[in-house]
This record gives sequence, C-alpha cells and structure tokens, in this order.
Amino acid sequence: MANSHGGRLSITLENGNVDSDDSSNRDEKQEEFIDEVTVLDEDPPPDGGFGAWLQVVGSYSLYFNTWGTINMFGVFQTYYETELLGHMSPSAISWIGSLQSFLLLAVGVISGPLYDAGHLRLLLCSGWMLVTFGLMMVGVCTQYWQVMLAQAVCVGVGAGCLYIPSVAIIPQYFSRRKALAMGIVTSGSSFGAVVYALVFQSLLPRVGFGWATRVMGFTSFATIAVSVLVLRRRTPAVGIRSLLDTRAFRERPYVVYCFGISLSYIAFFVPIFYLQNYALSHGLQGQTVALYLVAILNAGSVIGRLSPSLVANKIGPVQTLLISVTLAGVTAFAWINTNTGAGNIAFSVFFGFFTGGIVALPAVVLTSFTPDLSRLGTRLGMSSMLNGVASLVGAPIAGAILNSTGNYIWIQLFAGFLFLATSLFLVALRFVLTGKRLVAKA
Repeated sequence: MANSHGGRLSITLENGNVDSDDSSNRDEKQEEFIDEVTVLDEDPPPDGGFGAWLQVVGSYSLYFNTWGTINMFGVFQTYYETELLGHMSPSAISWIGSLQSFLLLAVGVISGPLYDAGHLRLLLCSGWMLVTFGLMMVGVCTQYWQVMLAQAVCVGVGAGCLYIPSVAIIPQYFSRRKALAMGIVTSGSSFGAVVYALVFQSLLPRVGFGWATRVMGFTSFATIAVSVLVLRRRTPAVGIRSLLDTRAFRERPYVVYCFGISLSYIAFFVPIFYLQNYALSHGLQGQTVALYLVAILNAGSVIGRLSPSLVANKIGPVQTLLISVTLAGVTAFAWINTNTGAGNIAFSVFFGFFTGGIVALPAVVLTSFTPDLSRLGTRLGMSSMLNGVASLVGAPIAGAILNSTGNYIWIQLFAGFLFLATSLFLVALRFVLTGKRLVAKA
C-alpha cells in the first residue's frame, strides 16, 4: 500500500514500512520483482476516462480468448463424439474441456501472486503464446492424448495466465462503475464463444478441422495482442509474498463465498457441454440448428452479463448474484421438459441470460468485502483454484451419470440442485455481511 507523506512515497510491505528516503538498498531489491508498473500515490480510482476504459477493452479481449474458448467447448464435444474421437465415451471427451477450465482457474494460484508482484507483462505474453500455439496444434491432433495436451493443457495454462489480470485490473480503475465495467469485460467471454463457435461450424465443412482451428489460433493471436498493448497496472506492486493468503480462510465471508461459487462451477458446464447432444435427440434430430445452440446460449449470455451491473448498483452484487443463480437453477429444471426445437432454443437463450451473472459478478462480490486490494490477485487465485477443481469434476460426473443411466434427466437434476445449493450459500453470505437486517444493500 502506498502513502504519501510530504511528497515522499512510502511502500508498506508485509513486514513493515519502507521509506524511499532511507531504504534504497531494499528498494533496489524490491524493483527486481516489479516490471512495467506505474507507481502512483494512493488516490481513488478515476472511475472513467480514456485510460480506464482502455483497460476494459484489454480485459474484454482476454475474456474473449479465455472463457470464450471454454464456453464454446460444447461445439468440440459434439464434433469429437461424432467424428474425431467417436470411439471415446462422452465422459472421457468431456475431460478435455473440464481440464482446460480447471487449468484456467487453478493456474490463478500462481498468476495471482505474480500479478500482485507486478509481473503483468510476463503473464500476458506467456498466455498469448500458449493459447495461440495450443489452438494451432489442435488442428494437427488425431489421438485423444494429443488433443488433451494441446487443447486442455496448453490452451488451459495459457488462459490461466490471462484470467487473473483480466479481473484484477478493473478495480484499480473503477469504483462506482465497477459492476458495469466488469459486466462489459465478462461479456467478452460470451461474445468470444459466439464468434469461435460460428467460425468453427462454418469453416469445418469448407476447409476441414485443421484449418478451422488454425483460424481460431490466428484470431486469438490478433485479439490478445490488443491486451498486451493497452493493459497497465495503476497501483504499486508488492513483493511476492506467498501463494496463499491464509488470513482469508479465517474470514467467514470469504469461506462462504468460496464454497458457494465452487458449487455453481460444478453445475455451470453441464448444460454447456451436453446441450447440443441432448437437442439432437430431443426435438432437433438431424437439424443443423442444433449445432449452433452453444452459440445461441452465449449470445443470450452477452446481455445476461451486462444487465446485472444495472441491478447491482442498486441492491448490491451479492443479492444480484443470488437472483441470477436462483433463476439459473429454475431454468435447469425447466430443461427437463424441453423436447421441441423451439424449446431447446428458448432454453439456450434463457440459460445463457441467467448464468451471465454467475460469470460477471463473483469478482465484484469478492472485491466488495476484500479489505486490502493489494491482495486481491492472490485471493482471486485461491478461489479460482477451488473453482477449478469444481469445473474439473462437474462435466465428467454428469457424463458418468449419463453413461450409467442413459437418461438426461439425472444430469439436469444434478445441475439444477447444485444451482439451488449455491443460492443457499449466497443467502448465508448476504447475512454474514449485513447481519440480521432483512432489507440491506449487499
């Protein structure tokens, strides 16, 4: 934390205060941890302006290429089951997308502290190269293990390097408009999933699987380059302390938050992975539109990630997220009776819309009760690790349920009840933060 005293800048470290006037040796050591950081006196975020909105553009691009490539995995799931990996079970194939999402989140345990220490440029360039290279390599894969290495591991680790910077940098530039800025940023993942799904489905019959994925790689290279050029930290970096902020686990709001969000990540990917295959046997048999349901879902999610910011400013991010998760659970239960083409399309739109808040708001919720924003990257990384484990097991568990029962109703119930369990944790979080008051902003 930086404080100005008579024009001098002091940097507060974990073991005390270091004055820039009388600790040049320690400052020199501190500079080894910091690259390309603009150190400013502690003042409130600008909450707007060209520089601030440029960070939104850069973070939007990162979401476009991280969650965007994961949210469209249902398209790959369908192709792998019917073509490239037709001899594999749906559960085994879903491990590719699950491991990719796990690594995106789990790498946050490392990328969070690195971001806090000022290594933004290192994270951006590493993620840039890994995501691009991984997508390019998917196009030459012919075996399951090759796809696992290229798409799950390479793209997943690269996305993990990019994820924490995309959410941690926004609170440095926005306060009152933070929910709006985060809504815009997270909508990038939905728009990215729409674009990548449409690119893949349209190019697949024309140029084949290899070039369809290479075009995706070229797209990621160009769009992540925007983030590398424009993203800049505004607040001072701190030396690398540890991968964990153990004090967080002694704070009741953080513990309740982590458990609740983790449950939502178990449920979130179940419809995304299995929606298209379900539709091909329930109302859209042999119809091309079934192959575009993931794109339709993500198109609905674009609006769903922007609209919660308008509500969050009035009732608070926790209660807004509670509404989104509850409605997502209700929609998951409605999926059970979806047996027509129109019904599948409607479910895709509504599920995408209501789950928009599940992606847009968790970082805003965590920021709202984090007392020291210099540790935000680390705390985001810790919660991301738990969410990564949840996303890793969700879709494969659903696939195993489907394999053993042969009936989609059980995975639909599985997702619906998990969303409602998340709602209960969010109710608990709301009262932990506000006390017993029935009417309060949280």
